[in-house]
Amino acid sequence: MLMKEKLYTIELTDAVKADDECMFCWLERKLEQENLEFVLGSSYMESDIREQTSQKGFCRHHTKMMYDYGNTLGNAWILKSRMEHMNREFRKQMDQYQPGGKKSGGLAGLFRKPAARGGFGSAEDGDGFGGSAAEQWLRSEEHHCYVCDRMQIIYDRMLDTFVYQLRNDPAFCEHLLKSKGFCMHHFADVLRVCEEKLKPDEKEVWIPKLGELMRRNLDRIQEDIDWLIEKFDYRNQDADWKNSRDAVQRTMQKLVGSYPADPVFQNRK
Repeated sequence: MLMKEKLYTIELTDAVKADDECMFCWLERKLEQENLEFVLGSSYMESDIREQTSQKGFCRHHTKMMYDYGNTLGNAWILKSRMEHMNREFRKQMDQYQPGGKKSGGLAGLFRKPAARGGFGSAEDGDGFGGSAAEQWLRSEEHHCYVCDRMQIIYDRMLDTFVYQLRNDPAFCEHLLKSKGFCMHHFADVLRVCEEKLKPDEKEVWIPKLGELMRRNLDRIQEDIDWLIEKFDYRNQDADWKNSRDAVQRTMQKLVGSYPADPVFQNRK
């Protein structure tokens, strides 16, 4: 399955031991930060990397992360090249623009919608763009991102590694079944890869186990968020908080993924 690709067994083992609400959220954050450090490290001075960032650009989410990260000179070089590329292409499109010309709606499925968090297992099929060729081009430029694309490639390999470890790593499986499970978003990807990669007899074993893991942890989160609300009742003001103090952010993560309470990721050098 992965003979020619890297097996991410160490990364997945670290993630399943992290005691996080979702091992793939944990990996997503780590991978996203590593890619931001790569983009705004010395790589922006390499011509082949800048050619790719010029053509692909960045989604809104990762553009904001780049700004927050810092490195004014690095951002300036990347933006300079991206602006030159977009300026050239924009002029071509507008030179060919015909106001009131024939409209087109035949690009369904060619582009991805922007991911909810910028990528990493978040891509969805686009629903097509109508309007002029210039509008279609502008919309299409919003639907690719250098960081998202790098992360997606590695994420797909990590999902394959997840299946590999289900089959070959009893210690990983033991940690997994004692873990807090996954967020809803990443569990959908887990179900998909299990359906695609596992043999029928393996599916009969693992999909019910993973479903039970999720049910148990969804109940746990439900209890935490319910008790947090109860703590606002004056009759419970002296009662123990139990595990509810951070229930809002953990419930958010369980429902949609990511870490709403995370501080801004910045250059630490």
